[in-house]
Amino acid sequence: MTIRPRVLVCGTSFGRVYLRAVHDDPTVELAGVLSRGSQASHRYADAYGVPCYRAPDELPDDIDIACVVVRAGVAGGSGAELSQRLMARGIHVLQEHLLHPKELSDCLRVARRHEVRFRVNSFYPHVAAVRRFLLAAQAMRRRQPPLFVDAMAGVQVLYPLLDVIARAVGGPRPWRFADPAPAPPALDELARVPSPYTHLHGVVGGTPVSLRVQNHIHPADPDNHALLLHRLSLVFESGVLTLADTHGPVLWSPRMHSERDGTGRLIMAGPGTERLQVPGTEPVGEGTGPTFREVFDRVWPDAVRVALGELRADIADEQRSARAGQWALTVAGMWQDLTGRLGEPRFVHPRSPERVDLPELVAAEAILEEDPSASGAASRTEAAPRAVLR
Repeated sequence: MTIRPRVLVCGTSFGRVYLRAVHDDPTVELAGVLSRGSQASHRYADAYGVPCYRAPDELPDDIDIACVVVRAGVAGGSGAELSQRLMARGIHVLQEHLLHPKELSDCLRVARRHEVRFRVNSFYPHVAAVRRFLLAAQAMRRRQPPLFVDAMAGVQVLYPLLDVIARAVGGPRPWRFADPAPAPPALDELARVPSPYTHLHGVVGGTPVSLRVQNHIHPADPDNHALLLHRLSLVFESGVLTLADTHGPVLWSPRMHSERDGTGRLIMAGPGTERLQVPGTEPVGEGTGPTFREVFDRVWPDAVRVALGELRADIADEQRSARAGQWALTVAGMWQDLTGRLGEPRFVHPRSPERVDLPELVAAEAILEEDPSASGAASRTEAAPRAVLR
């Protein structure tokens, strides 16, 4: 492989994130686009000044790495087969998740046969906020074992959630999940709407896990309409580490504790209460998440570059690559087991969500709370929601 590897990007849907990532990475060279040859793909290739190829047979012999950003068979695509054709040409492959365990096994087998490296990119573990969360989890594990995991996700991003949980607790094994625990019918009758989440219990890495999955898919828009991507809390004896959202912030909530005096009363002041000076919750790193535009323009391309760096490290270390393959097989097995228990996603057709500027809404509400009898209060009450719902 050349000192500055030449990288091919396959696919131009989510592959656009990879194109930006590779193009802006000074340590690699964008060598081209491989696609079905749509006009859009040709436009992207032209914009980056690289060729657009339609088949692996058209590729030159100097491609070092291919990023396959094409849905695999489990999602109705041919990404795994494309990866295998590329590896047969001696090209290392980074493939965007998700793959069925058998597809993954086949790709790893082909990689060994042709003496190249294959890595699945579950993507979200490489996002900056998730990396910060995992670093904080590692720092805490050096002091205390995790006691419990509470996690939520949309089914579209369940595979990377399992990867993140396994990393957060220090490893995937032993693992097991139970069947979903439905709410009692009496509670369903009281609810205004059915719960969007299916609740399961499990164990990952020996740590108890409570998992809620929104098992809904819009058949015409599968990448949208998750109420949230990921939310994850890791409980330790000394506090709770929380990834509030996939893109942050990461929060640390120390456990509130106060000793008692000789009369049994909590000691709330004076010597020995220094621990009461710490915030009840504080950010680890940035206090807010990035804008969604920043996610597309910066955060996601950065995550791709991290994943690409992982593959390049695998290329230099065969044993490292083997460990990565075994890890991916374990996560894929967890995902297969869990989705089997969840059953087929329910098709939904929701409208696009309204945009709510909640800080502005709260500010307007606070004004009304302070002076409810002020002139025009009623009209402001009616106007406030319209001012913040766009």
